[in-house]
Amino acid sequence: MSGDRDGSSVPDEVWEEFLRTSADGAGDAPKEPSARARETAARLRAEPAGPAPWRAPTSAPVRPRSRKGWYVAGFAAALALLFVAVDPGGVVGWSGDGDRAGAPLAQETERPTDAPPAEAGGRATLDDPFRGSPAARWASGTAGITVPDARATGRMTKAEVARALTRTRDFLAAAGLDPAVLRGARPEKAVALVNPHQKDVRTFVSTALSTPGEDHDPLLLFSRFDPAQARLVGDEVRTRGRLSYREGRLGALEVTADVTYVYPVAPAGGGDEVVRVIVRRETVVSWDDPAKVTTEEGPLTLLSYKLHMTNGGCGAPTGYFRPEFGGGAVDTDPDAGTVDPYARTEPLGEDRGGTGCGTATRS
Repeated sequence: MSGDRDGSSVPDEVWEEFLRTSADGAGDAPKEPSARARETAARLRAEPAGPAPWRAPTSAPVRPRSRKGWYVAGFAAALALLFVAVDPGGVVGWSGDGDRAGAPLAQETERPTDAPPAEAGGRATLDDPFRGSPAARWASGTAGITVPDARATGRMTKAEVARALTRTRDFLAAAGLDPAVLRGARPEKAVALVNPHQKDVRTFVSTALSTPGEDHDPLLLFSRFDPAQARLVGDEVRTRGRLSYREGRLGALEVTADVTYVYPVAPAGGGDEVVRVIVRRETVVSWDDPAKVTTEEGPLTLLSYKLHMTNGGCGAPTGYFRPEFGGGAVDTDPDAGTVDPYARTEPLGEDRGGTGCGTATRS
């Protein structure tokens, strides 16, 4: 994406060349590295104390350039315990509006200035899989994704913008919330919402779902678990995020979705251990003018997609999130840095580092 669009390094002339060629499959989208992530806490203890690995895949449809991962440090857990000890009656709300712990958060309407505070302690259980997590106060499913008020933009009327925003949220739901897809099914509904003339993305998706690998990882777009390895706990996925929009190139409506998803899972073979897989996606789509771009009224064009995941696996891509059960340690790269998987204060940045796991501050 060009420097004046989101601060990344792809020049305007490269982006414009992509727009001219991508509609008929002649060109590849400019590549923006991002990340895959994962973390494994000491999950059977009353308070998480171990590191949780995260790693970061990229945003390009064909060649991911960088991958990285993460784990939860004891120091951060100690700070969380101190915070609760100082304020035992509750924790000040993430958005600074004075909400106390336990009260559902209002919808996110703009980028928060602070990370969510520590929640009351306790490990996740089958009956309470979000216990001890900021997601305990988040909404479920699409209710946690804020859709802004529509206004006439570019070629679209107010009503058309409203419909495009709803359809964008439909794509997010089909890609990241559909129960069948989460259990390993092919994301047919999501694929059907993508411009059929966007050949590079169609080829990427087809290859990624049939033969996943470093250059073709379906997790860049779709949330999926291997039912032979992990099972979802309960029927809720907690979400926090929002859509925003602006006039894009050639009068198109450009929509950016920045959403964090929290998936509680347990071992497929049984047992009461619960691991939270935390996935933040930043997806940019365009609703193009068929008179100017080869497309059809109805589907969207994918411009970029980034992913940070925590507890989702640091090994070679398999096409599924692979949470680590049993409290096993994961080797981390001391130079990989740290991340709070619940923080939403900054856009997902570029990462041109290696493939090792770094350190996440909590799970």
